[in-house]
Amino acid sequence: MPAPPSARHTPAAALAGGAQGTRALRPLIDITLHALARGATARGGPVPIGGPDTVAARMRATGPALPEHGTGPHEALRTLVQALAEGAADPADPHCAAHLHGPPLALAAAADLAVSALNPSLDSWDQAPSATALETLTTRALAALAYPDRPAPDALVTTGGTESNQLALLLAREAARGTPDRAAPPPMRILCGAGAHHSVRRSAWLLGLPAPETLPTPEGTLRPDDVRAALTRLPRVPTLVVATAGTTDTGQIDPLPHLADLCEAHGARLHVDASYGGPLLFSDTLKPALAGLDRAHTVTLDLHKLGWQPIAAGLLAVPDADDLCPLAHRADYLNAPDDTEAGLPDVLHRSLRTSRRPDIFKIAVTLRALGRRGLAELVERVCANAHRLADLVEAHPSLELHSRPTISTVLFRPTGADHRTTAHTRRRLLHTGHAVLGRATTPRGLWLKATLLNPHTRPDDLRHLLKLVEGHTAR
Repeated sequence: MPAPPSARHTPAAALAGGAQGTRALRPLIDITLHALARGATARGGPVPIGGPDTVAARMRATGPALPEHGTGPHEALRTLVQALAEGAADPADPHCAAHLHGPPLALAAAADLAVSALNPSLDSWDQAPSATALETLTTRALAALAYPDRPAPDALVTTGGTESNQLALLLAREAARGTPDRAAPPPMRILCGAGAHHSVRRSAWLLGLPAPETLPTPEGTLRPDDVRAALTRLPRVPTLVVATAGTTDTGQIDPLPHLADLCEAHGARLHVDASYGGPLLFSDTLKPALAGLDRAHTVTLDLHKLGWQPIAAGLLAVPDADDLCPLAHRADYLNAPDDTEAGLPDVLHRSLRTSRRPDIFKIAVTLRALGRRGLAELVERVCANAHRLADLVEAHPSLELHSRPTISTVLFRPTGADHRTTAHTRRRLLHTGHAVLGRATTPRGLWLKATLLNPHTRPDDLRHLLKLVEGHTAR
């Protein structure tokens, strides 16, 4: 048997960049697109039929993960891309509505291909000259949405809400420490609602902070009286209040103006996790729901939810670029002082990560292509769809609605269903491949959760979704 050819002479080892990169990519992209289409057709719905065991068996059947000799790029792409698509939960399907997991725009996915081919790394200017400049322009424009009246707002690009929330807690911790020569203050405490994202608690643990004090939210949002009582209890302790603009379970928005007033009166910092609700800022009609957001010390935004970006596309916005100074860091091979003094931008302080792809690029392309009003139209569409679904549930004799939607999340369940019935209905829909719905527990029990993020969902899609729920409910 002849020896296999050297890897550097095989098509599989061709590079994506350089003058010849597009020639290597073009046939591979064609294969990938055809395999995506075949996989979606074979799946036939929002999620594969059969559950975890069936999907795992299909992936094993594609062959060994590390063969002794490679199969070549065409076979590898055809086989594994088709298997990936056939076994995917596809958020572009109108019946895939479980999570804050949005369908990406084709435009944004195409932009992401350019990033993958060029592979810039935003840990030093000389690895990403144009991407560095574009990130500066775009993050400032997005930060200005959150802080329209501030002269120099800025934002960091993150992997999503979890990293943004961690950075917000880190900045608050450093602000509480004050100057190095000041007597050490007591550890910063954190106040948040029961509906706050789990990353707030995990971030406190990672940063060595006391566990957050979780305040009750019987109606789904923080009550100002409870926050006032908590702030009054220990008035001299550095405190961060974490509010949410779009809770994960119900999509509700905390009373931001009241919370900002309380934080100002008690000398506390305010962080708003607007991972979900932040894109309401694009819409003149919807952004009043975020009144008070501009009074926060930090704001989490996330455009791979209501921004239709491929993951990841998170941001942490601050009212002044100087607020990011605590993140300054020096590594001589990346941002030597004399290079910085000579005018090479220092980008190492813009993330806790070192190697970092320019996720801002796909966002920049989307903003350029659609503009603020184009994005506003998409946001308004999904919010209108949520109200349509709520109307349909209220009119349905066999279903009950939890509450009217605040953004695009609708909670409902079969009328009178207990926890077991509701959970079983969800799993039956998932196992049969007919629909992907989430679950949310409130003081009134377990509910099915429809998180509508697809702006192309039609009223007939919503009616059919309710028929599927009705048909899979075991009485």
